[in-house]
Amino acid sequence: MSRTDRLLRAVIWYALYVALLAALAWGIYAAAQRVDYDWNWSRVPQYIVSFDGEEILAPFDGFVALADDGRTIRLSALRTAETAEIHGFDRITVGDGDLVLENDVIAIRSGITPGPLAWGLWLTLKLSAISLVFALIIGVLAGLARVASNPAARALSATYVEIIRGTPLLVQIFIFYFFVGTVLDLSAFTAGVAALAVFTGAYVAEIVRAGIEAVPRGQMEAARSLGLSYAQAMRHVILPQALKKSLPPLAGQFINLIKDSSLVSVMALTDLTKAGREVVSSTFSPFEVWFTVAAMYLLLTGTLSLWVRRLERRLAHG
Repeated sequence: MSRTDRLLRAVIWYALYVALLAALAWGIYAAAQRVDYDWNWSRVPQYIVSFDGEEILAPFDGFVALADDGRTIRLSALRTAETAEIHGFDRITVGDGDLVLENDVIAIRSGITPGPLAWGLWLTLKLSAISLVFALIIGVLAGLARVASNPAARALSATYVEIIRGTPLLVQIFIFYFFVGTVLDLSAFTAGVAALAVFTGAYVAEIVRAGIEAVPRGQMEAARSLGLSYAQAMRHVILPQALKKSLPPLAGQFINLIKDSSLVSVMALTDLTKAGREVVSSTFSPFEVWFTVAAMYLLLTGTLSLWVRRLERRLAHG
């Protein structure tokens, strides 16, 4: 087949791809019209990035006293001798002598501030990143134990994998939050990280085990014949090859971890999903908010997928 024929064939297939996307977009538009929903996307951006400035809240109940220069707010506690001075604001929302309660807005500091969806995205990213690191450590250790010669290590690893894979993640989150977290006095964030890491680690362990077993046995025998110990051969010969074979399923599991992090919203953590629910309750715009939340999750998972693909190409080239 000539180069021109190949180019023409590629153009035809890409045209078909574009036509399918256009048909999908038209189907979504037709469905939206049939629902007869009043779309209002202008409500959403302020919950991602706010230009209204940062609210300064009263630290306690008390009376307001404004300085003559108008740049200082003095707050005197209602029942104690505690006082506080607030500086660095651009607009005052209270008057001299007003009684304010704790967490009342007393001033505004101009600037661009992240909205609740942006804060939820940040918490989801932090939760997923920390859980991913610990899940990788747990999974590699459990995967090595699965192929170890020690029967106790193999049995313990198999038990861990079967118990975790055989129970729902939501149930495990409740156990970590209400039982393990109470016994060990863990914060909600720590309990969430632990639950996600332990859950994902079981799947990573099976991926690592499959990657190690996919490496020909002769590789280990050759490494040992060169004088390497079992640990050195595993570290320098077997695991690098197993990593190359395991990258695609590992990437899929890490993407699942990001999506599974939405379940931690049951632990009073304001992740992206919980932030979305709160915004929906205040805007009454469920379709716009949930489409935005979905796009934010897609941004995280798409970025991870692109990074893994680049890593695959680099390892393949190496």
